Amino acid sequence: MSTRGNLFIVSAPSGAGKSSLISALLKDKPSDKQVSVSHTTRKPRPGEVDGQHYHFVTVEQFKALINQSAFIEWAEVFGNFYGTSKSVIEQTLNKGIDVFLDIDWQGGEQVKILMPNTVGVFILPPSKAELERRLTGRGQDSKEVIDARMAQAVSEMSHYTQYDFVIVNDDFDSALADLKAIIRSQRLTCASQQYAQNDMLNDLLAD
Repeated sequence: MSTRGNLFIVSAPSGAGKSSLISALLKDKPSDKQVSVSHTTRKPRPGEVDGQHYHFVTVEQFKALINQSAFIEWAEVFGNFYGTSKSVIEQTLNKGIDVFLDIDWQGGEQVKILMPNTVGVFILPPSKAELERRLTGRGQDSKEVIDARMAQAVSEMSHYTQYDFVIVNDDFDSALADLKAIIRSQRLTCASQQYAQNDMLNDLLAD
């Protein structure tokens, strides 16, 4: 019997390195893990591809999906809507593939209600100064936008206690190793092993 995949929520304030960590993670055995492709109403950024990075939809299309109860979670962030398809998540997990939701704490709360076994991971920056340096270094946003993101970051980081694991992304390689360790540990829980090793366990325990 193959193992059912685990669902992970990965949250962080903008600039903490969440997306970079997930990208690096997916390069290692990509066949057994993938990031969920969310729907969003925001405009594509340079280099983003529809269906690969996000499903880009209009506000009207997004609201229609809400009315159809198509999302496992959805939220409005910085004036744009983001949502995760319920059916796609279930189909992927049933194939034994781990799925990573790159969402905020509000979306995480919604997912936990529907799927309590979801594993939450929160990524923190080592300091506010470093977080601001990373945001400024992107060269994509104005000072006003960066100031707004810094203010929002404090609010977001206050919710770290709602998560199962916390990683401080000071050194990228160490943070990535921590994330891999968390994922590996979930494959070795009693429930996961009972599911994956059912036949072997029945044989071992047979009279």
